[in-house]
Amino acid sequence: MKKIIFTLFMLVGSLFAAYSQALPTPEFVAKKIPIVDIRTPAEWQQTGIIKGAIPIMFFDEQGGFNVNRFLKELNAKVDTSKPFALICHTGNRTKIVAQFLAQKLHYDVIDLVGGMDEAARRGVNIVPYKAK
Repeated sequence: MKKIIFTLFMLVGSLFAAYSQALPTPEFVAKKIPIVDIRTPAEWQQTGIIKGAIPIMFFDEQGGFNVNRFLKELNAKVDTSKPFALICHTGNRTKIVAQFLAQKLHYDVIDLVGGMDEAARRGVNIVPYKAK
């Protein structure tokens, strides 16, 4: 009986999880879907961030990560019961993190394909990063 309940719970949870991709365009930004920038502070300083984006580092400069720290900060700053987007430099990191969040935690995550490079090419409003 426990196995059946657990299986049903997992199936229902997976129905509500979603991984999707979108281009980082001014039109996407205008939708006001929260955008989480998972790059490093050095990258935020170097290129700036999308106006209104929420900077929360996932991978550090050496490629290490702390999932618990990231999730604690993410859940404090973003309503993860609603769709939100992830962006990085080129889209490689966000693909990994977005799929993880959708598959394992059943979040509705949008991977912004091409990252900040694509956002800049498409004229998205990028502002200087100001550390808090």
